[in-house]
Amino acid sequence: QVQLTESGGGLVQPGGSLRLSCAAPGRTLSRYAMGWFRQAPGKEREFVAAISRSGTWTYYGDSVNGRFTVSRENAKVYLQMDNLKPTDTAVYLCNADPASDVHYVIGPHWGQGTQVTVSS
Repeated sequence: QVQLTESGGGLVQPGGSLRLSCAAPGRTLSRYAMGWFRQAPGKEREFVAAISRSGTWTYYGDSVNGRFTVSRENAKVYLQMDNLKPTDTAVYLCNADPASDVHYVIGPHWGQGTQVTVSS
């Protein structure tokens, strides 16, 4: 079991930026394709972004495309969020996929999430 930990959430004004991190303490994430999801109260979990093991392939949900950027280094995966909107308010979770060589599919490992609140 991979223990994933998200960090970097907080309260930000509309139009602001945050950078989230996902790490697995004590191990590298280089073996995993990674995804970011979010869940707002009363809503279903929503796909946000994904990145392949190599980092050469990325994919974004329609609602964040052009505003969010996913990236990685061996130990961590990042989600840079710019031009944030109140509708981006949610708990953000990272997910690790050990199986995909080229792209990403939802894997079995989840973090607990970090809260992002966009409000003036």
